[in-house]
Amino acid sequence: MQRNVSFSPVVRQRLIMEEEITRRLTVDTKNAAAAVGPYSQAVVIGKTVYVSGTMGISPATNSLVSGGTRKEAEMALKNISEVLKTVGCTTHNVVKVTVLLTDMQDFDGVNEIYKQFFPKDYPARAAYQVAKLPKGAKIEIEAIAHLGPIEDYEAY
Repeated sequence: MQRNVSFSPVVRQRLIMEEEITRRLTVDTKNAAAAVGPYSQAVVIGKTVYVSGTMGISPATNSLVSGGTRKEAEMALKNISEVLKTVGCTTHNVVKVTVLLTDMQDFDGVNEIYKQFFPKDYPARAAYQVAKLPKGAKIEIEAIAHLGPIEDYEAY
């Protein structure tokens, strides 16, 4: 339920300073494929960036790229990179990825493309086979990123 509450500018600023109000930023960049439904390319809440499921759609043509799952994965990851760039992040800021595939036989090929975008310090990830994706896509990828600097450590 959405409430419409009006605060004076002084009260609003005080609430923001006291972190009583959480700001939500919705992302819409022309450098990545447009959303194919009523959702944002990404939403930023606090220091977390939630990138919506992204398919291999070219922002130039608004159509799926040809060439199969690997090409679609590459385009989807380029789209995610552009969305992240809009809020000052890179793929290094990504902490969790979910990959949806219509055929798990494409898993190894997708991993080859994936490593080009995440060369080290891999984010956590899940991959699932699904029956069908919008627009006949073979792959959809979503990501969660941290907004701000990240220093990597390894746990043993």
